[in-house]
Amino acid sequence: MSQGTTKAPPDSGLRIRTEVKAAVAPAADKGEPDITIDAVNLSYGDNHVLHDITMAIDDRRVTAFIGPSGCGKSTLLRCLNRMNDLIDNVRITGKITVKGLDINAATTDVIEVRRRIGMVFQKSNPFPKSIYENVVYGLRIAGINDKATLDEACERSLKGAALWEEVKDRLDESGLGLSGGQMQRLCIARAIAVEPEVILMDEPCSALDPIATLKIEELIYGLKDKYTIVIVTHNLQQAARVSDKTAFFWLGRLVEYSPTADMFTKPGDKLTEDYITGRFG
Repeated sequence: MSQGTTKAPPDSGLRIRTEVKAAVAPAADKGEPDITIDAVNLSYGDNHVLHDITMAIDDRRVTAFIGPSGCGKSTLLRCLNRMNDLIDNVRITGKITVKGLDINAATTDVIEVRRRIGMVFQKSNPFPKSIYENVVYGLRIAGINDKATLDEACERSLKGAALWEEVKDRLDESGLGLSGGQMQRLCIARAIAVEPEVILMDEPCSALDPIATLKIEELIYGLKDKYTIVIVTHNLQQAARVSDKTAFFWLGRLVEYSPTADMFTKPGDKLTEDYITGRFG
């Protein structure tokens, strides 16, 4: 399978590598798992979707979930910030902890979970508000209305999402007037404005053109210095470019979970090899 054949134009300013990244040993302060998933099962009514998923997700690394449509990767991603609570007739067993917090415990505040674990969706969903108000929305919901605090958070978050230079002179304009790639970066800025610990991304580039995709990928690669990132993607080259570890799912089961370079160059399971070489999926 050819990895990373898309090239950015010479003047794009992008630095993301387009080949499978070499495995990187975790730094000393990145050695402990940020998220642990222990024997998680999920059912929608009688439909058993996730089967005994157990894995540990590293602190301030990028972890990619790959697999064919319907394999459970997005369902598991939504488990990590309890988005599945919004679906009727869902039953979840097992345990998920984030920095030691059991997120499904009866005493756990769901709002606090979602503040600590931000989400960026497949389709960019800016609010019909100004760029500024989009970014600070979560802070206002939390009761923060001090202008200096909001201004600082807006600039910091837009810089963190690599969007500040493009919009700093039109913060009062509607976020809906941005390009598709800019809107997705605006949603990332909105997610990081509340200073989460984890960012979940569900197919964040599926609707974007190749250059916008590479900008998002470079952004993801840079954000891991501060955040733990979990990304669901159907794009195997994207997983190879941006992730440190990759998990391959098949029919609701975790087949293989390993450093990305290992999975793409020497997969440990025949099913994984068949998928990444395009024999099915």
